[in-house]
Amino acid sequence: MQARHTVRERIKELGTASARLAEAESRLHDLAAGAERLVEAYNGELVHLRHAQQAREQAQARLALADAEVEKARAPVALLAVQHYSGLDMMRPMLGMLTDTGDSDGFLHRASVLQELGGERGIVLDRMRDAQEVSAILRSQAARAYAEQEAASERARQAKIAAETAVAAQKQETRELKTEQAAWQRRVDAARTHADLLARRRAAALAQARLSRGLHASGSLMGDVAANWALTQLGKPYVWAADGPDSFDCSGLTMRAWEQAGVGLDHWTGTQWSSGPHVPYDQLRRGDLLFFGYVPDDPDTIHHVGMYVGDGLMVHAPQTGDVVRVASMWRGDLVGATRPQ
Repeated sequence: MQARHTVRERIKELGTASARLAEAESRLHDLAAGAERLVEAYNGELVHLRHAQQAREQAQARLALADAEVEKARAPVALLAVQHYSGLDMMRPMLGMLTDTGDSDGFLHRASVLQELGGERGIVLDRMRDAQEVSAILRSQAARAYAEQEAASERARQAKIAAETAVAAQKQETRELKTEQAAWQRRVDAARTHADLLARRRAAALAQARLSRGLHASGSLMGDVAANWALTQLGKPYVWAADGPDSFDCSGLTMRAWEQAGVGLDHWTGTQWSSGPHVPYDQLRRGDLLFFGYVPDDPDTIHHVGMYVGDGLMVHAPQTGDVVRVASMWRGDLVGATRPQ
């Protein structure tokens, strides 16, 4: 009787402790996902800001060329003005024609000269007006590009503040949850039988063996280069918005890894998701990017990215307070995979 009672109590304690441990782990995951979403939003705003800066530089360059054309067109117009105000105006041939009492051939010759000179004056003035109109259009475009850069800069500033606030809150609550998690883990371990503990150790050994097999799995040449490089970064700390060489966030790690294979990616899950074809899970190759979001199969909710290294495993930079490490790709928030090109 006593033995059965002890077993029932152990099972009850194990169930309670396991439930509370799972609750703490779920809360930790939610905290990390929320902070990562804001970190990736900040990374995205930095990408938008860089594009806005490039657009402004291009608009300014086009405006400078247009202003140069205006200056080139201004010189002949200035010469016409000088001629007019110095008495060398085109009216002189007209006056000559009105007072000319010579032969008709001379009159017709002077009329044709006047028409030609008047046409050239019109061309000069038209060229000046056209250059000014082009310059005005490009000046307006440059002003809009400047305004967009300023707006993008402000969005990036606000996104940085939001990310900093979220990461600070995550750190504080994570410390408290880690303490709670460790306490419940000890109670779970205490409630397990010796056989349970042996089974856990065996599972850990199998996971290590899977990793070893995964490192030698076949992928594309570029994918192998990216995956192998990412695995050399194991143990480096997660730092939000970091892209190496001493620390990384999730998209910073995958960006640098694929850079080794000659493929340029933005430091942002938003564009990494669309950097190549999407791959079914049963066709994954080493180096493929794995994306995680709040809603399964909804890429608009992506907040995290890892890199497939074979046999159901990925290498990733998980969250603040963690390091680059290998983990199972099979999480409830897995939304899809991409093969960068």
